Amino acid sequence: MKLKPKPLVSVSGIRGIVGESLTPEIITIYTSAFARLIKKGTVAVGRDTRPSGVNIENLVVDNLMAAGIDVLTLGIVPTPTLEMAILEKKLAGGVMVTASHNPAEWNALKFFGPESTFLSPQQVEKLKKLTKTSRIRKDSSKRGKKTSWEGAVETHIEKILALGLVKKEKIAARRFKVAVDCVNGAGFYTLPMLLEKLGCEVATINVIPDGRFPHNPEPIPENLGQLEAKVRELGADLGMATDPDADRLAFVSGAGKAIGEEYTLALAVDYVLSQTPGPVAVNLSTSQMNDEVAKKYGQKCYRTPVGEAHVAMALKKYKGAIGGEGNGGVILPQLHPGRDALVGAALVLSHLAENRKTLGQAVDALPRFSFIKAKGTLAPKVDIKGKLVKIEKLHRNGRKDKRDGLWLGFPEGWFQVRLSNTEPIWRLAVEGRPDWAEAKARELKKLLTG
Repeated sequence: MKLKPKPLVSVSGIRGIVGESLTPEIITIYTSAFARLIKKGTVAVGRDTRPSGVNIENLVVDNLMAAGIDVLTLGIVPTPTLEMAILEKKLAGGVMVTASHNPAEWNALKFFGPESTFLSPQQVEKLKKLTKTSRIRKDSSKRGKKTSWEGAVETHIEKILALGLVKKEKIAARRFKVAVDCVNGAGFYTLPMLLEKLGCEVATINVIPDGRFPHNPEPIPENLGQLEAKVRELGADLGMATDPDADRLAFVSGAGKAIGEEYTLALAVDYVLSQTPGPVAVNLSTSQMNDEVAKKYGQKCYRTPVGEAHVAMALKKYKGAIGGEGNGGVILPQLHPGRDALVGAALVLSHLAENRKTLGQAVDALPRFSFIKAKGTLAPKVDIKGKLVKIEKLHRNGRKDKRDGLWLGFPEGWFQVRLSNTEPIWRLAVEGRPDWAEAKARELKKLLTG
């Protein structure tokens, strides 16, 4: 008998292929468990533009209400907008229906607590235990109520514009011409709206909210050819690309070249620390540019396992000024504790306006390292854990961190091999001196695929 595929369950939520590993039964079980976890109050529910999102959202709302939880529906919004709504309305939590950068056939449930952070690892374990006993309440007299809020996006943007770090007048004076690719996702009108309010001239592509992604939705250089061409065609100052739920941001320079998603956070860190000193928190897979920038301002850069929840916890613990992940996710704690493409855009534009630089000049001012990323499918018969043990034995002299897969550091650079939280794949990151990084990446890919 063929076993049913299971969803991926982690601090990043419950993910799967719709109709296969993410079924109505799975959605009902986990939503009912979440309702028991939070016990009472009002929960915000939003979604990205995937065609499967409407039915999943309806199922989530119905199950929460059946469990006696009140629901505030937001409709199609970025994930960071839902996080802002939790804080703004003082809610008990939130559920975002989005699989973020995953292909269109995927969807997911991202669960948030009252502080608008992802569930902690301990809460995820409790949630999983509750799925074994969760039951939908049948007493209709205790059914929750449903309301909606159409102003969540506008409130989110107003909060960003009110930040002292966002130099509205200086940005407006530069009259940046910005090309924007929202991959037909939830950022389809939010990012253009923010940029227009900042006085930018905006040209958009892929802003039809139908969830039909025109290219692989992960905002990495190999997927941004259309945006690169648009920047060159318009003679734009820069380009911006988001993922489907607009919590990640990547840039294209005025030369029409994608600079790489790692630079988003490094640019934001450089700017924020120049204005507001404080510690930084990033995950183990993120570029050491951030460590070097923090060092320039006399600050400490703390490392965490991969996952927004881990970084948010570190920022809270160390009272961090800024943090995030090298996938283009910027977290500004003074706004809210989650990755936010909109605040990332405002901070980087403020950096360029304040320092009178082009994007290319700002990138050139950052420390430079060779950064190589690779990934591979987890084949059923491949012993990935055994491969990690072998890699560790071959690198006994490295500084070791095993909180998330295997991370090893050397004088020439570092590398990490880990299992993805969001896809059934392994991920490899190598950074350091160019000759060392290229040779080490070849060696490790051979070990992982052989």
